Amino acid sequence: MVNRAMKKHTYRVHLVPEPEGGFTVTVPALPGCVTWGADYEHALAMAREAIQLYLEVLADEGQPIPEEPDSAPLDALVQVTLPVVA
Repeated sequence: MVNRAMKKHTYRVHLVPEPEGGFTVTVPALPGCVTWGADYEHALAMAREAIQLYLEVLADEGQPIPEEPDSAPLDALVQVTLPVVA
């Protein structure tokens, strides 16, 4: 059994709601790494799987593993509550 050192990698993902439902997910630091999920949690799970497979292919091919740039944009949703005007 080969014992490999493990390193964690963190990547930002971009989720786009689709009109027919679900989310398309892209990983800006990994060109071509795109997936889809039926809901938010499923989309994140699919993103983890897509990133894992992407990085495994790079490692198998002897390619460097891209790091997330410090200046990459971060998407977030902010919810506010306003009083209802009658």
